Order: sequence, then structure tokens, then C-alpha cells
Amino acid sequence: MKKQYRVKKNQEIEAILANKKSYYNSYFSIYKMNNPKTSHFRYAISVGKKIGNAVERNSLKRKIRAALQSINIPLDNNIDIFIIARPNAKNLEFKDIVKQIEYLLFKLHIIKGEKND
Repeated sequence: MKKQYRVKKNQEIEAILANKKSYYNSYFSIYKMNNPKTSHFRYAISVGKKIGNAVERNSLKRKIRAALQSINIPLDNNIDIFIIARPNAKNLEFKDIVKQIEYLLFKLHIIKGEKND
């Protein structure tokens, strides 16, 4: 995804967290906020030091970004999301990362479709 789809400012990330619309599992937490100021979907990713060293954290961030590209998210939505990776996420393969993030986005009503629990 292009950089225009990223949330970079700390104030904007704090606003997403303050909105308190979230869903989580043992691998990821995803917070959602409707943002009428933007005309497209935006996201931010956080991977803490408990995941591992910088190489492991950056690798997981790249996998999460690629997972967001492979999921059919309507980019014309004016929604901001913040994804926080939990320590269990470092053991996931790419297809499992896609599956977990897709499930959480479905629960937050960002993507449509039929999902089985």
C-alpha cells in the first residue's frame, strides 16, 4: 500500500485509541475510528519489543502490511485503524496472519463477507 494510507502522527494514533472501538485475539489488537477528514482508508502498525529484535519486528510489520494489501479492504472508506501485534504473532506464518487480521476486520465491520468462527 502507498504511504498515503498510513497514519504517522502520534496524535492521530492516540485519537484512534481513545475512540475505544476495538477487537482483539491472542495475536493482534485492532482499533478502529471513523475519520470524515480523510477520503480513504488509513492504518498504523505497532510491534513492541517483546516480539524480538529490530529485524524480527520489521519483518512482522512487512508481513502485516502485505496482509493488508492481500485483503480486499474498500479503500474509499474513511476509516483509520491501528494494529498492535502481540507476542504470539511472531510465530505465525503469512497465511495465518492474513486469516487473523481478516477475521478481526470482519468483526469490526470494515470488510464484508461470510466468516466462520
